[in-house]
Formats: sequence, C-alpha cells, structure tokens
Amino acid sequence: MSDVVERARAWILGDPDHRTRAELSALLDSGNRSELADRMDGTLAFGTAGLRGIVEAGSNRMNRATVIRTTRGLADYLLARHGGVPAAPVVVGRDARPSSAEFMRDTVGVLSAAGLQVRFWEEEVPTPLVAYAVRVQGACAGVMITASHNPPRDNGYKVYDANGAQIIPPVDSAIAAAIDRVGPAADVPLADAPLRKAGEGTGPVLPDVWHGYRKELARLRSPATVDPGLRIVYTPMHGVGWRYMRELLAEAGYPDVHPVDEQADPDGHFPTLPFPNPEEPGALDLALAMARRVGADLVLANDPDADRLGVAVPGAKGWVSLTGNQVGVLLTDHILSHWPAPEGPLGRQPLIISTIVSTPMAGLVAAAGGARFETTLTGFKWIMNAALDIEAAGKSALAFGFEEALGHAVGGLAYDKDGLSAALFMADLASECRKRGETVLDRLEALYRRFGLWVSVQRSIRRPGSAGASEITGAMRRLVEDPPDRLGGVALVGMTDYRKGAGRRPRWLGAASLIELRLQDRTRVLVRPSGTEPKLKMYVDSTRPVAGLDDPSGIERDLEVHAGAVASDLAGHIGL
Repeated sequence: MSDVVERARAWILGDPDHRTRAELSALLDSGNRSELADRMDGTLAFGTAGLRGIVEAGSNRMNRATVIRTTRGLADYLLARHGGVPAAPVVVGRDARPSSAEFMRDTVGVLSAAGLQVRFWEEEVPTPLVAYAVRVQGACAGVMITASHNPPRDNGYKVYDANGAQIIPPVDSAIAAAIDRVGPAADVPLADAPLRKAGEGTGPVLPDVWHGYRKELARLRSPATVDPGLRIVYTPMHGVGWRYMRELLAEAGYPDVHPVDEQADPDGHFPTLPFPNPEEPGALDLALAMARRVGADLVLANDPDADRLGVAVPGAKGWVSLTGNQVGVLLTDHILSHWPAPEGPLGRQPLIISTIVSTPMAGLVAAAGGARFETTLTGFKWIMNAALDIEAAGKSALAFGFEEALGHAVGGLAYDKDGLSAALFMADLASECRKRGETVLDRLEALYRRFGLWVSVQRSIRRPGSAGASEITGAMRRLVEDPPDRLGGVALVGMTDYRKGAGRRPRWLGAASLIELRLQDRTRVLVRPSGTEPKLKMYVDSTRPVAGLDDPSGIERDLEVHAGAVASDLAGHIGL
C-alpha cells in the first residue's frame, strides 16, 4: 500500500489542477486506501476507443492531467509520423458535459504548444460533425471530447485518424506508447490557444463545415419521399442534437417537429435521464408521452453526442420502440430502393456493411437490392475502415453502415456513427410510408414476409474481479474444446473460432476473441467476452419463414423463446 501512497503523492506533484490536487490530497488524508488504490491503479488505458472514465482525481480517472498527458502523447505521435510539424491541422470538438469545455481547451492548448495547427468548435458539437470535419478539412487527426451516452459522472477522449475514421491497430498502440513516455502533466507545455482569423493556424472550425455537411447529405436523399405533414417528436436527451436536427429537418421539408422541452437544451447533468441512452428502458418515456399528446407519426431520439439514433413508431397496440437491427434493415431497404439518389454516386455498386453481431437479415436485404454486403468485427471503427478500404478500389460506394447498438451512418459522409443522417433518412422512410398509406411497421412486416422473420436476443453473464475474468476465459476455452451437440433442441452444424485464420480474412474481420455457432435451423450464436466490462456476451439470431401467415406475431414469440433456450443451454454447457 505504501507504493500506492507514493504514486498518489507523485501524481499530486505533477497535477496542474489545484482542484484535483486537493481532492487526491484529501483522499490520502482520509486513510481510504481501497479508494486510493482504485484511483491509482495504473493509468486510464488508451485504446481504439481512446479514453473513457469517471471524472475525478487520480491516474486511473479522467481529469485535466490525464487529458494533458494524452494530448501530448498524441502530438508526439503525429510529429514522429509526419517527420515534423504536419501541414494539416488537428480538428477538436466537444460535447456538453460539465468538464468537456475545459478538457477541450487543454487539448487545443497542448497541441498548439507542440506547434500543430488546430481547428476547434467554440461550442458543443455532434460527434459525427467532428468526423466529417476531419475528412473535408484534410486534417491529420481529430479529437472529440465526449463520453457519448455514459452516465453524467463520466467523460472521454476519442481520436480520429486522417481518413476521418476512428483509429484502429496499430495506431492505437503507437499513441499509447507515446503517452507512456510523457512526464508529469504539470511539465507539459500548454499554450493559451489564442483565437486567430479563420485560415491562419489555430482557430475556430470554419462555418462552412456544417453547411457542407448539409449540402452533401441533401445529395444522398430522394426528395420525392417528403411528406410535409409528417409529425415528428424529437429528443436530443439533454445533448447537442436539437440545434442541428431542427435545421436539418426544416431544410428537408419537415416543419411539424416537436422537441421534448425538458430535454431539448444541452445539459451534461442529464437531469431527467440518469442513463441517456436510447436503448435504456424508460429513456424515451417523455418523448412517447409527447407523441401521444400531439398525435405524432414518428419519435426520433439522439443520444447526447448525437452519434446514435433511437426510433419509436405507432402500432395497433401503442407505441413500439424499434431495435437497432430493425432500424438497420429498414434503412438498408429504403436507401437501396432509392439508389443512387439524383445526385448520388453513379456507376458504383452500393455497399452495405454491418457488424458480425448484427442481424443476418441485413445481408439478405442487401443482396436483394443489388448491393455488396460485408460484415466486420464489432465497433463502428471496423465498419468505416472496411468502407474506406473497399471504396479505394473504385467499384463500390458506401450506401449505409450499421450496428445493432443503434449505430447507423448514411453514405460516406461522416466515417463514424451518425445519428443526424440516420434520423433524417428515418424521417424520409416514415414520410414515404405515410404517402403510400402504410405504417413503418407495415414496411417492416413486408420485409419479414420476403426475407423471413428474424429475432435477435442478447444475453450477458457478469463475472466481476480477477476470478471472474478467469471463469470467462475458461468458458471460452471449454466451448472450443468441447462444443455442444445441440442447443435449444437443435443440432449444431458448424463453428468458427475467430481467434484463428485471420490471415485468410480481411483486416476488418481479423483475429478476435469471438466464437460463432451455427444450428441446423439457421439459428446463429455468437459468443465473446466484453472488451470493457467483466462479462461474457451472447448474441442469438433465429429465423422462420412467415410469408403465408396472416399474423406472424405468434412466430415472433416462439422465436424469442427458442433463442432464450439456446442461450440458456449454452451458458450451462460452458459452466456459467
């Protein structure tokens, strides 16, 4: 424990922020050694997702010292990569969390002191707009200060490569190594980041970035789908989205938009939503209440940094929240049915990409629409790096990418999750349905009748601590060494271990701790340990044809029961 105390004292000496110095000093004086050990348990790990953690004092937390050291490591990496100061700027943005403005100022200040040019937003901004700006401003990198939909006590630091996509290996490890070589944060040079005239070194992002985004997005749409009578309820979940979505929807021809007033303004404390994630039970309650009051046709919900999209639509028995997979197949079908848009990429095959844990139905819809379809490892970074690799050959253009966790992106606009473009295209889809006298659920049912009804069920088994990590590792080993003969009463017909054979697959489907099981009835099971939490995750996708049925709802319930039985049998077989 004396080692922890010494590390804490050293961190206090190197912390430039008097508030976190005092906080950690008070913790030292309190004698709470377990809390101190937790906060000083190494440094916050930097990976492909950058940094994310609780905002408080300590080396294993998000704070000014952590941000300053991380930014100096990023600067050193960029200087080494370019053999000196790159001519291209670094783009920096932030969300509306309480600490984000200060973390952004430190990021800009460290980069400027290192000699790099920086373009930054003076106000909060959606994450997809930062990814877009990296591409259109020819930046050498980008940084977004955000913890997305995490609880209010958290914050994060996300890094984009020069291609506008999130970093992937080996870039992440090279930046992490550079961060490790940085000394105490108090010794890192920090400029005041003076605002200069646009176009001269460090200064605000040019205003034509947002204009350019809107113009490019408009070129991807089919204006014939617009019904100005569509009534929309929108919530940004106390985040940054309303200012931007209001303008997008109005320009697109949707004047009847009702924001959820209690959640419309940016407020990083999220007073009505302890977990501001559209996937969370109850997250859409205020939006749905307003939808009932105003007689809405559609509910759209962005998470606080507007990179995810939640959707709800009216049904015969009330409002229905769509899953990420359902939104994914609906938008895949909609986008391909209008490909290419009047000003879209002529002569190039549409490209649809989803993660391997997303519904297999997407591949069937994509093939029927004449698209090339690819799957990637989990994470939008892989979707967009796959898109960039494939587009470089010149034969395909990204039409749509999605993951089951409410992440969607239309076209090659922003090479990251983009809740803005997805929301606008979802409005177009709902508008087209309204003009044709059908509902969004009618459209979804029509897809089920063509491609089979697909049900996706997820199960997570939590095993905390080092002993739990060993249990999860042992369970994965047992699954490979002794696979089950049957799951849910159905025979196993195939298995793929993605830890092997990476050399025979594209880099976006490379080595990963992931096992795929295939059953005789086309049920697919994917098993992987979580990369961020002490748990094992299972994804079960089951299907059955429903083309000749009057009401497929009973089949949906049967499939949910079957998928649950498959997950339970598998958990028992591997001893969890």
